[in-house]
Amino acid sequence: MTVTRGLEGVVATTSSISSIIDDTLTYVGYNIDDLADNATFEEVIYLLWHGKLPNAAELAELTQQLADNSELPKEIIEHFKMYPINKVHPMAALRSAVSLLGLYDEEADLMDADANYRKAIRLQAKMPAIVTAFSRVRKGLEPVAPRKDLSMAANFLYMLTGEEPEAIAVEAFNKALVLHADHELNASTFTARVCVATLSDVYSGITSAIGALKGPLHGGANEAVMKMLTEIGSVDNVEPYIREKLEQKEKIMGFGHRVYRLGDPRAKHLKVMSEKLTKLTGKPEYYEMSTKIEAIVTGEKKLPPNVDFYSASVYDSLGIDHDIFTPIFAVSRVSGWLAHILEQYENNRLIRPRAEYTGPGMQKYVPVEQRD
Repeated sequence: MTVTRGLEGVVATTSSISSIIDDTLTYVGYNIDDLADNATFEEVIYLLWHGKLPNAAELAELTQQLADNSELPKEIIEHFKMYPINKVHPMAALRSAVSLLGLYDEEADLMDADANYRKAIRLQAKMPAIVTAFSRVRKGLEPVAPRKDLSMAANFLYMLTGEEPEAIAVEAFNKALVLHADHELNASTFTARVCVATLSDVYSGITSAIGALKGPLHGGANEAVMKMLTEIGSVDNVEPYIREKLEQKEKIMGFGHRVYRLGDPRAKHLKVMSEKLTKLTGKPEYYEMSTKIEAIVTGEKKLPPNVDFYSASVYDSLGIDHDIFTPIFAVSRVSGWLAHILEQYENNRLIRPRAEYTGPGMQKYVPVEQRD
């Protein structure tokens, strides 16, 4: 057996959902640049699940289905109120809430294709409400019910604040949702596929994926980027702060990516939005700090920024709490997770790799009274 640590370069399955070839990310053959500039998140959801962009009638039907399933069961909200609020990370709350949702879905354990698609609709529709409801409940506020006349991007911001968002905020958030929707066989997607390959249910698959996304080496990186920007505090402090980190050989969050050689193609879109939004909100220093950090790290380490780096200042400019950044990633990526889960079910095989044993040789059991 040949051991490949982290499965780097190992091709584990076939998929028609997304690809990363020569540093180009595509969803079902559509370049991410094209989709980020033109598509709504709802169109991308349809694309990932059906393998084509929807026509007007198909998009209207999906939009209506998502709107009709966007409210949370009251039991989920009451459950949030039982949490030790100041000690619970929003990703832990999201993981628990998604698992709990399965208890209130009468089709949770039905495994036919139609039932699984209906569950996908319900999960996609409810993810924004879970994140925004928890965000408000922990502050002593009542959740804001979703509106059926708003897009998913606009609705998320509306449910978070109770105020209808400005057009540029919706544009930025929609772009972020599109960019994060899928990314081939990343850690959380692989986790979801491993889980449902045992023929476990959709809710278990998504709960497993959220657990993987929670880690700072995956979805948690954008929160870590914002923490770094806050610690630096000003443009003047960037140089000494980053130089010291580099000298100490500490990881600078938001840079480099396992599968890109020349740079993450998603980063440039959020960089543009970061410049616009930080100016509008009176926090241009976050963009200026970020570009200076990028110049040093990329210049010294040849590591370009990834999608997490500029998403941090975008979300901060939208007034979003820093520990909500990773749950937002999940609000988007659940579309890709669900696409991969449905694809796994269609042509399933149990995922069971091997491990090279490095422990002791053959040993013989010794009764406890004879052991040293």
